[in-house]
Amino acid sequence: MISSLPLLAAASVASASSKSLSDICSKSIAQAALPSDIIQGITLDSTSVTAAVVTNSSVSSDFFPDAIIDYCNVTFAYSHDGIADDRVLLEIWLPAPSEFQNRWLSTGGGGLAINSGDSSLPGGIIYGAAAGMTDGGFGSFSTNADAVMLLANGTLNYETLYMFGYKAHWELSKIGKQFTKNIFGLSDSQKLYSYYQGCSEGGREGWSQVQRYAEEWDGAAIGAPAFRWSFQQTQHLYSNVVEQTLDYYPPPCELEKIVNETIAACDPLDGKTDGVLSRSDLCMLHFDIESTIGKLYYCAASTGPSGPFKLSKRQSPGGSSTPVQNGTVSAKGVEVAKTILNGLHDSEGRRAYFSYRPGAGFDDAQTQYNSTTGKWELSIDQLGGEHIALLIWKNGTTLDSLDGVTYDTLKEWMISSMQEYYSTLQTVWPDLTPFHKAGGKVIHFHGEADASIPTASSIRYWESVRQVMYPNESYTDGANALKEWYRVYTVPGAAHCSPNPLMPNGPWPQTSLGNLIDWVENNVTPTTLNATVLQGDNIGDNQQLCAYPLRPLWKNGTMDCVYDRASIDTWNYDLDAIPVPVY
Repeated sequence: MISSLPLLAAASVASASSKSLSDICSKSIAQAALPSDIIQGITLDSTSVTAAVVTNSSVSSDFFPDAIIDYCNVTFAYSHDGIADDRVLLEIWLPAPSEFQNRWLSTGGGGLAINSGDSSLPGGIIYGAAAGMTDGGFGSFSTNADAVMLLANGTLNYETLYMFGYKAHWELSKIGKQFTKNIFGLSDSQKLYSYYQGCSEGGREGWSQVQRYAEEWDGAAIGAPAFRWSFQQTQHLYSNVVEQTLDYYPPPCELEKIVNETIAACDPLDGKTDGVLSRSDLCMLHFDIESTIGKLYYCAASTGPSGPFKLSKRQSPGGSSTPVQNGTVSAKGVEVAKTILNGLHDSEGRRAYFSYRPGAGFDDAQTQYNSTTGKWELSIDQLGGEHIALLIWKNGTTLDSLDGVTYDTLKEWMISSMQEYYSTLQTVWPDLTPFHKAGGKVIHFHGEADASIPTASSIRYWESVRQVMYPNESYTDGANALKEWYRVYTVPGAAHCSPNPLMPNGPWPQTSLGNLIDWVENNVTPTTLNATVLQGDNIGDNQQLCAYPLRPLWKNGTMDCVYDRASIDTWNYDLDAIPVPVY
């Protein structure tokens, strides 16, 4: 229901498509377009509506082409009946009526944020869609879920958990799509195409919608999703536990040297030497990381966070500067790197999870310099630490110590968290039959050098869907059937949800949303996914990405997408330490 709805002629909304942007962008028009009784138990607050025209806004992103856009920025709030002090904010950008192409776009967040601010919404305007985001009811668009997840020590805010898990995005799409239809005067018989776009946590949010609300979506463009939450978040601590177990805390420059040597050695394995490691599978099969022992490394002194990698949510270092780092790659440093890449095993040698691909940075393993002792020390990755403190222990948002934490401890945390959050945050339901029957399409991509979410995580989910939905088909037939509507692509050299400065000539699928729209609306199958080099000497070059399980191979200057069984095997793992199936 809608409170205090002003009395406006319905014709003023229905005729909006023939008007200018300024004609449809007013508080009264937006109030009149608020949907009535769209979700049981929700009340929209018409007095909260704001509307403002924005013109000549210059936008740039890795996820859509650069553009100058005009739009109407509408915000309003709603509440859930019976919940005290409940208020959820939505922000919706509307294109000019002349640019509207009967499309809706929901956008997601990252980390523990349920939205990515204004950075994702422009993609909707560029592609003729109304685009929306939600604050999840957390208090503001800049408030993350972790800030309101804990009511008191030992007591989670379960409304926040469910809103973050999947509920808020469903409400956004239901309300946003009907609001869009009302604003632009679409009848019930007129098609409004519905899309989702997000990466990392935003990718997990996208899968939460596709898996639950099949008929709500025509397509989803999803990057590096942070699903399989209990494994993914605990995985961030694995590198720290490796260092603690082996009692060696490598200088960041030593790890950077190992990465750079890996890239240099494995770059040519795809048939093209361009500074990009495109075939981490062949690297796993043919490169011995111990060959980096004895290589000289050097990094200049620096101020600010230690290490060459982009970090987030780490334990604050004791000082703000690091000394010159020089030396040779040690056997201990290689042992740390090799153990990390091998993935988590329990004390009986059984595999609990997998790790990052060769060529990815060792972000989780970054150490901090203690200027008093002159030594490099443990720096707890708080992406993992917060998961333990907040969602397992329920008594805070940081983990202060790993004393007594073993590989078995990590496995136990993964399993217990999976049990507790399977219906909310795990987000790996593999039977997508309803979505497929509804005609939905998914473009799913993941940077091959992602140092935050293991690339194999995406491959495992795609393989799980194949096995569950096509159990009686041969591998090739099942893969081809799945690729008719769900395709996953690894992005050569790419980092987490972005191009990689360590491999600047690598491509990035900047137009994935446009490719998805073409697939859904024009039946143009992205046999290979369009990608563009966005940095370095080759900026602007166009390349194509192979759809898994095919892999890129260059010969005489031409790329082919080839089938390689040995390569495929490097992506798939037997998680025999886990007593139930892990999708």
